[in-house]
Amino acid sequence: MNDIHKVIECVPNFSEGQRKEVIDTIAHAIAGVEGVALLDIDPGLSTNRTIYTFVGHPQAVIEAALAAGRAAYNLIDMTRHSGEHPRIGAMDVVPFVPVQNATMEDCIEIAREFADRLSMELSVPVYLYGEAQEQEYRRDLSQIREGEYEALYSKIRKPEWKPDFGPTEFIPSWGATCVGARKFLIAYNINLLGTKEQAHRIALNVREQGRGKDEPGKLKCVRGLGWWLEESNLAQISLNLTDFEITNIHTAYTQCVEEAEILNIGICGSQIIGLIPLRPLLLAAEYFIQQENLFILDEDQKIRLVIQRLGLNSISTFNPKDRIIEYILRDREGHDDSIHSMEIKELIKHISARTLVPGGSCVTSLVAILGTALSTMSALLTYGMKKWESLEQEMRVIIVPLHVATKTLMNTLDTDTETLNAYLTVQKMAETNEEEKRFKQITENRCLQRYLDVSLEIMRQINDLWEYLQRLAPLFNINTKADFLVGIKCLETAAYGTCKRIEIFSSSLIEITDNINENDTQTKIPQKNYREEANTYFQTAQKYVQIILTIAECRNE
Repeated sequence: MNDIHKVIECVPNFSEGQRKEVIDTIAHAIAGVEGVALLDIDPGLSTNRTIYTFVGHPQAVIEAALAAGRAAYNLIDMTRHSGEHPRIGAMDVVPFVPVQNATMEDCIEIAREFADRLSMELSVPVYLYGEAQEQEYRRDLSQIREGEYEALYSKIRKPEWKPDFGPTEFIPSWGATCVGARKFLIAYNINLLGTKEQAHRIALNVREQGRGKDEPGKLKCVRGLGWWLEESNLAQISLNLTDFEITNIHTAYTQCVEEAEILNIGICGSQIIGLIPLRPLLLAAEYFIQQENLFILDEDQKIRLVIQRLGLNSISTFNPKDRIIEYILRDREGHDDSIHSMEIKELIKHISARTLVPGGSCVTSLVAILGTALSTMSALLTYGMKKWESLEQEMRVIIVPLHVATKTLMNTLDTDTETLNAYLTVQKMAETNEEEKRFKQITENRCLQRYLDVSLEIMRQINDLWEYLQRLAPLFNINTKADFLVGIKCLETAAYGTCKRIEIFSSSLIEITDNINENDTQTKIPQKNYREEANTYFQTAQKYVQIILTIAECRNE
């Protein structure tokens, strides 16, 4: 894949959080690099530290990080620095994180190139850490920063602590820089109405390292310490969650609440530093939903729940549009020309044009979405009404798969159209010789199979809903009877349309053999599997539609 399509995140931490002119100069240096988007600047007064977050393609991210380092070189003097956060240098930490179409291997390569260039250009010592570091005893950031800046003078002279790049000497004004590659790290602080020492005591209890080998902490993939936040007049348990799939924000928060209760100390909310992906917030939402037996479907409501339960507005306002990476990238990408984002009149205009795409394939997907949407509406207008209060638990069971199917099928509007378009494009490829002919056949076959796989997935999505719809038929709010009936017929039409598409297009699938030529009888074997599965789903649809319509049409109340 071309590097231009890879998205890398860089989150450099600088040892300056108080002088606005320095913070702004570094920000301007980053933002001035083409191909980079500066997403967030998070200065801390007590920590005297600023965290910048920017994304871009690999080379642009390297250039932006170098520009930031150059800007900081003559502006930050470590001999005058003090702050609550551990640090070892002016440009203290520079992690690279894979975001989109990129791998950890990409970030390791980027980290090493940046470390080499930074050390050469500024003549400063650089240590690799995380996935970029091959030696186990110095992979963890805390190992390198042990003793902090004050201990670096003697530490850097020891053979085992020779920098990976740059001079083996102490640079008083700069210190050293740690450059790494890692998974997404969540910097997460929990507010404590107590002392710095009490916060640190809890941090030692929960962090993976604990108090040492003989007394490990309670949470995996967590680093932590306690400090005093002067500007807010409270202490904080400051945690780094290095793998939120193992220990997420809600787990860290609830564990710290338990520890604080033992000490009879109050917790008053928490704080996410910098940006965060959407997934850990949704995982936290699912935890609270299950714990409290809540029923929440919409993503924005789930985010609101997490903000409230974790007290994320306690120090400063947590605005999802400004703090969740996916939301920021979506807004920065500007106009969305995907089919599911088109206005109805624009979509109809495209469908009615003299082009094959979008066409019947897109319409079939759209009809399926309308069917699930109407069914969801009918169920939601039954749920939460006093008249049907006795049906609430049943409605919760029915609504979820309908809601999920609607969202999933919306994505197929584009996937379905893109895979069909790819197949039709390959059909126009030249075949002036046997090699080109064979390459075209193989590519055409693969594109067609992807298209048929998407079509079958649509049928599976519909097929999974019939039992829930049969359960809904005798229960739905009678005022939505017409809507429910139309929804069922939409799903039947979508099942019919998808089945016919598979039947027609699968006939073009061929078995590719080594000696295929123009006169060969091409065995059309894969089509049978596609047709059989599609026909099974369609027969199931016809059976259920008849049962469901009979139940629904007989209802008068």
